[in-house]
Amino acid sequence: MRKFKFSMILLAMLLVLAACSSEDQSSKNNNNSESTESNGAFPMTVSPTVSETNSSDGGETTQFDDITLEKMPERIVVFDYGFLDTLDALGVEGIVGVAKDSTLPDHLEKYNSDEYASVGTLKEPLLEDIAALEPDVIFISGRQATFYDQLKEITPNVLFVGATEDDYWNTFLKSVDIAAQIFDKQEEADKYVAKFDEALEEINELAGNFDTSLVTMYNEGKLSGFATNSRFGYVYDVYGFTPVTEDIEASSHGSNFGFEAILEFDPEVLFVIDRTAAVGGDSNIEKDLENEIIQKTTAYKNNRIVYLDGPLWYLAGGGLQSEMKKIDEILAELK
Repeated sequence: MRKFKFSMILLAMLLVLAACSSEDQSSKNNNNSESTESNGAFPMTVSPTVSETNSSDGGETTQFDDITLEKMPERIVVFDYGFLDTLDALGVEGIVGVAKDSTLPDHLEKYNSDEYASVGTLKEPLLEDIAALEPDVIFISGRQATFYDQLKEITPNVLFVGATEDDYWNTFLKSVDIAAQIFDKQEEADKYVAKFDEALEEINELAGNFDTSLVTMYNEGKLSGFATNSRFGYVYDVYGFTPVTEDIEASSHGSNFGFEAILEFDPEVLFVIDRTAAVGGDSNIEKDLENEIIQKTTAYKNNRIVYLDGPLWYLAGGGLQSEMKKIDEILAELK
C-alpha cells in the first residue's frame, strides 16, 4: 500500500513538472516571437537619403523610390563605398557583391578578396553579373544614378544611400540610420555616432587657430577649388575651418583654380585631395604642386599644405569609419 501511495505521489510530481516545463517553453516561444517582431519590424519600408539627384551637367534628373523589404536582406550588393564602410563598421553580414574594379580605400581592402564578387566599377555596373548574384537589395549613390532603372529590373529593392553635396553631414547620418534600421544595428550605430561629438569638438578647436583655409583637388597636374557650397564644404561648415573665399563656383569636381589664384588668396592652410591617386593614376602631386608660385604662399612657408588621402576623400566618404579617418588625418597633420 505504501509503495502504491509513493508511486502516486511521484506520478503527480512528474505531471506538475511537465506542466511547468510546458509553460516555460511556451513563454520562451512567445518572448522569441515578440523579440523577432520588435527587432525585425518587417515588412519594412525604407526611404532613400534623397528623393532625386541631377547629373553632373544638370541635364538629367533621377528620382529614387522608397523600397519595401519583406525580410532582412541576406544577399547584399553595395556600390557606395561610404555605405560599405558603414555596413563593415556595424558588422553586417551577407555582402556578396562590391564595386571592386574601382580603387577601394585601404581600410576596405578585405573586400578585394574572392569572397566578394565584383559588380563592376563605381560608374559602370556589370548588370549581368549582378543579376547572377540574385541580390535581395542593391545600395547605390550618385555615380550609379544613370543605371537606376536597369538595376531595378534585377530587384525592385534598389536604394539610394549617398551623401549629398548641399547637405553632406545630415545625409551621411541618414545613411547610417538606414543601415541601423534595416540590419537591426541601432545600438552599434549610436555608439559610433557618439564618438563624432568629441572628434568634431576637437577639430573645431583646432580650426579656430587659423584665419583662412582652402580645400583643393589635384588632378593630373591641375587644381580645382571648393567653397562652402560644394562636395567638400563640410571642411568649413562642420569642421569649422574658415574659407579663404566664397567666390568659387559650385561643381562636383570644383572650380578651376590656378596656382596664381592660390598665391593671391594666400590661405594659411591648403588642403589638397589627390584625385589622380584615387582613380588609380600615377600621381606627381608634391612635385607638381610645390612649384615656385606655391612656395611663396603662407601655407607652404609654414608647412601647412595638407595632402589628403585620395581614395578616402574622393571615393569613400560618407561612412562611419571613413568620416572619422578624415578628421583624424587633419588632426594628425595640423596639431
